[in-house]
Amino acid sequence: MSRSAQVSLLRWLRRQLQQPTPTREHLEAAVENDDPSEARRLLADVPFTPEQRRHVEDLLEAWEEGRPSA
Repeated sequence: MSRSAQVSLLRWLRRQLQQPTPTREHLEAAVENDDPSEARRLLADVPFTPEQRRHVEDLLEAWEEGRPSA
């Protein structure tokens, strides 16, 4: 994940999940550790609006596409 994409995702997550909860901390760790599958798992049950859900899915897809192949 590029540094700018990482910062963008973290900022967006912090705005959406304003309270510093364990889930938010785990999400931040997933971003820091370049683990989009963990982030996706953690975000699955977050009650986003349809527009928010589309936005976070787009961010996660861009993250996954930007990762080097294994």
